Amino acid sequence: MSKKQKLELTWIGKENRPRLEPRILLEDLARSYHAAHRMSDEDIFDNRLIFGDNLLALKALEAEFSGKVKCVFIDPPYNTGSAFTHYDDGVEHSIWLSLMRDRLEIIRRLLSEDGSLWITIDDNEAHYLKVLCDEVFGRANFITSVVWQKIYTTKNTAKHFSGMHDYILVYTKNAEKWRRNDLPRTAKQDDAYKNPDSDPRGPWKATPIQARNYYGKGLYSIKSPSGRVIEGPPKGTYWRISEDKFLGMQTDNRIWWGEKGGNTPAQKRFLSEVQGGVVPSTWWSHDEAGHNAEAKNELRAISADADEMFITPKPERLIKRILEAASNPGDLVLDSFAGSGTTGAVAHKMGRRWIMVELGEHCHTHIIPRLKKVIDGEDPGGISKTVNWQGGGGFRYYRLAPSLLEKDKWGNWVINHDYNAAMLAEALCKLEGFTYAPSDAVYWQHGRSTERDFVYVTTASLTHEQLQQLSDAVGPDQSLLVLCTAFRAKADAYPNLTVKKIPNQVLARCEWGHDDYSLQVENLPKEPPKPGQQNLFDEEEA
Repeated sequence: MSKKQKLELTWIGKENRPRLEPRILLEDLARSYHAAHRMSDEDIFDNRLIFGDNLLALKALEAEFSGKVKCVFIDPPYNTGSAFTHYDDGVEHSIWLSLMRDRLEIIRRLLSEDGSLWITIDDNEAHYLKVLCDEVFGRANFITSVVWQKIYTTKNTAKHFSGMHDYILVYTKNAEKWRRNDLPRTAKQDDAYKNPDSDPRGPWKATPIQARNYYGKGLYSIKSPSGRVIEGPPKGTYWRISEDKFLGMQTDNRIWWGEKGGNTPAQKRFLSEVQGGVVPSTWWSHDEAGHNAEAKNELRAISADADEMFITPKPERLIKRILEAASNPGDLVLDSFAGSGTTGAVAHKMGRRWIMVELGEHCHTHIIPRLKKVIDGEDPGGISKTVNWQGGGGFRYYRLAPSLLEKDKWGNWVINHDYNAAMLAEALCKLEGFTYAPSDAVYWQHGRSTERDFVYVTTASLTHEQLQQLSDAVGPDQSLLVLCTAFRAKADAYPNLTVKKIPNQVLARCEWGHDDYSLQVENLPKEPPKPGQQNLFDEEEA
């Protein structure tokens, strides 16, 4: 294989890609929730909970949030077979890979240049997912694979091995720009620092001054306070510091010789001088990052049936650890597989902005009640005590709008009757790449792409006179895209107008009326037409 050849993961249906409709989001004020008053100046109220298919929701977020998300955490279906009942392993695997590929590509676009993605996964798909993420993000942007101890007791009923861990794959959008944070020090780590010699600088810990790495100035003899002469470092090692530096440290009482003054010297590292945190490791034990049983206890405090609905929930301490390493207060965090809502609850308590997406009805029966408790300061579990959470802030609830187009009784594509004028204008702005920004003063300015380029949406049939009036109002220094159901004039008769019919203008853009891209064979994207086949959209438009 030549160096230029690229290894790629292949699976059934990889070439089939969904033509996603960029839906608009509709807020339901009755389900949005905010604290009655501000608890602090850092309260965040514009968090988003989105109800709907998560692939369509990611597409809906793309226009507004591309390049703005600092941290994405997802806990996708692990493809253990429980999500499928009628398909063999090969089909299962292919469906799962297609599901993940389509979502990962949008997630990458949503991430900021210094953003990162954290994915929990088990052995069933971890290694395939690693190769898939290498394709989407680039191998150079793989950071590490963390091992999280999700279970702390061995199951003697296991057939082969007792599984006790999950993986957390960590990818960045741009590894050169990403900077991880140190994790906070724990009381256990601080307890390792003592002060047996009552040093006024406070507690310290003895660390060796010898190492196996070669150091040209690291071979010299040392005389201890007890009079013992140490001819050199232990065999096979070198002193890590030069003799001059060693003598300076000894003068400054930074060398420890043991209580009797004759041990091999060690450096005194003072707690007051160590960095504020610790570098994250790739092994996260249950006592540091929580475990599945802990997560179930957290859910039982919210709802009696929660632990039955969520088989392998993630504990708040695990999400806290991820957000500590990957984000700072005020950063935007996204979870498009919200599950029980843990990511939003933890992000909220830690002062991060958040977006969650969930399709299941538990979005209403479990996530919303959980978030309300968090906002009201009535959630004492999880990390609440650790971060001294008192409540505050809020979130806005959105649902995905229905598909813009639907078929009438004759089988023709028409604008969905559920759309009012404002919804239609916003949806077409999204489709055409305009920012929806209706003007209160200028009726034909529904959105803009630049300071001089606008879009106007109407369901009216426009005459030559009406189009000429529009052209005159726009003027020679601006341009306007006009989307209407029909017009009676030559489309190129107005130099500052581009006139197009709807829905003809957008028919071939998307898979209209497709509301579910979940783990089902029938919900996979359709195979694109083969060369030479007539495009069905062209036939219907004609």
